[in-house]
Amino acid sequence: MSTYMPKQHEVVRKWYVLDAKGKPLGRVAAKAAVLLRGKHKTTFAPHVDCGDHVIIINCKDAKLTGNKLTQKYYHHHTGYIGHLKSVRYDRLMSEKPEMAMMLAVKGMIPDTTIGREALTRLRVFSGAEHLHSAQKPEALEI
Repeated sequence: MSTYMPKQHEVVRKWYVLDAKGKPLGRVAAKAAVLLRGKHKTTFAPHVDCGDHVIIINCKDAKLTGNKLTQKYYHHHTGYIGHLKSVRYDRLMSEKPEMAMMLAVKGMIPDTTIGREALTRLRVFSGAEHLHSAQKPEALEI
């Protein structure tokens, strides 16, 4: 008996919708990362990109537990000397909730070519409407 190794052209990709309304941001991001990598499939192999497409809706209604809204910061550097920019999560969640969700998922995906390819299959929306109803996505509970 031999071990099954999936090929890239044999991968069947499905579409899933995750609703983040009233749920912790990290829990939704962790579920999305598992779906994007394909770790929920029995044919998972770490060297093949076998993940699915994920749509996350209602990002503006996701919760941050504890004191993360006031104590957690998002830092990024512009590339110029002394230009470290910091944004507190209460401001980030009010202005760009999609970015907060995208950053959470990005931190749970490996920084490889397969991980970067997997992030292209993530679609994030702050409201309840999304643009991908033609793909007939399947709703998942978290």
